[in-house]
Amino acid sequence: MLARLESRLSLLTGGARDLPTRQQTLRGTVEWSYGLLNAAEQTLFRRLSVFTGGCTLEAAEAVCDTKGDLGLDMLDGMASVVDKSLAQQVEHIGAETRFFMLSTIREYAMERLAASHDEAATRRAHAAYYLVLAEEGSQDAAAQSEWLERFEIEHDNFRMALDHLIKTGEADWALRLGTALFRFWETREHLSEGRDTIARLLSMDGAPTRPKLRARLLFAGAVLAGGQGDYDTARQLFEDSLETCLELGDNRGVAVALNALAINARDRGELADASLLFERCVAIWKDLGDSADMARALSNLANVMKLRGEFAHAFSLYDECLAIFRKVGDGAGAAWTLNYQSDVAREKADFAAARAFCEQSLAAFRQLGDGWGIASTLSDLAGLSFDQGDNVEARRLYVESIRMFQELGHKRGIARTLECLAASAAAQSQAEQSLHLAGAAAALRQRLGAPLTPAEAQKLEKALEFARRTLGSAAGLTAWMEGWAMPVEQAVEEALSRN
Repeated sequence: MLARLESRLSLLTGGARDLPTRQQTLRGTVEWSYGLLNAAEQTLFRRLSVFTGGCTLEAAEAVCDTKGDLGLDMLDGMASVVDKSLAQQVEHIGAETRFFMLSTIREYAMERLAASHDEAATRRAHAAYYLVLAEEGSQDAAAQSEWLERFEIEHDNFRMALDHLIKTGEADWALRLGTALFRFWETREHLSEGRDTIARLLSMDGAPTRPKLRARLLFAGAVLAGGQGDYDTARQLFEDSLETCLELGDNRGVAVALNALAINARDRGELADASLLFERCVAIWKDLGDSADMARALSNLANVMKLRGEFAHAFSLYDECLAIFRKVGDGAGAAWTLNYQSDVAREKADFAAARAFCEQSLAAFRQLGDGWGIASTLSDLAGLSFDQGDNVEARRLYVESIRMFQELGHKRGIARTLECLAASAAAQSQAEQSLHLAGAAAALRQRLGAPLTPAEAQKLEKALEFARRTLGSAAGLTAWMEGWAMPVEQAVEEALSRN
């Protein structure tokens, strides 16, 4: 049985005895349907097997008829394959029609492809199509959300393309594809997958001969490592990327790597080092004449000043950032700067100013249609309301925030809001629920591989002290573990249903 499980087709035998012989096994049924196709349609069927998770008509044409050698209209060919029950056509509202093969039928098609003379060319065409798709999507900042949805749908095909390129040693295409998928992995929280894939790419024999691509992948791997709290690995990768950029004379790459190293130092609590690195970064962007990137580095420097308690300096830097972002028309940069100014005012306990900045930020994000910005700012406004004793308004805003994070599918945002709600519950003497929510958030972060930074973890633990003291060690641990075992949807509903 174990040996036969290697092939589902060979296991699925023994159909009903009163059926025709050709239908007494699944293989016989598929072979019969395959025989109904003409030669061109059979070639199309075989080549379609390289897709996993389905494909669009455009993808099928690009991969299965790359050289125009099929000799049939692609739409007619796909219709014939669907009519013979060898593929399924699925309509999606607001998206392109997709074609799928059942796994057992795809296995049969893959066997046919392997026995043909064109498997290598078809797999190469598949990799080429998804490389072009990934690079086009990664460069279209204006339609990022649409591309991210498309990338999620094509996730399995990207995996297949990368596996093929790595196995065949196509280092140039493989490194390009990994680089193009970095933001998808980071934004859609495929952190472990991204890190593992990048490690495989960097170990390819051809990687050292492509230093610019290698530097970008080192950077990408470092960002994902930092997102998982592996700060030592992240710092080493950032330093390797920086060294390569220095050797290449790539000043933009140097500035990006310095900025990342500074963020790494900040997250490790090494604020003096972070400040110096950000200042070096600002100087390079200024020399390059890149105002927007200089403003982003100044914003990061301002954040360090806030953490050091130098609020006046932080405000001054944020004012400079805001003026630059508005001048260059960077709406998102301006909106985030207003949000950060609210943080500084909140640290100073100037709640009126903090709320004014936060409301301006929220209005800007709403105008941009930036879901992540809206949800984050709503959570910040909720925190301000809580600080000012308006628990009803705080809860309303947290509800709106976490619902939006759910719609976006942004799990780190959900975890963050659960942690805020846990701190709020602790402060309102709801000890058991506080630890429930904190445990659920911790479990979600553990599944994502995205822990809090040391400073964030320390702040949360301080907020939970009352709950732990109230319940005692044993009951507190029980409440925490109940939250840990709770499905995240249940934790959200519990958080939102409390009085």
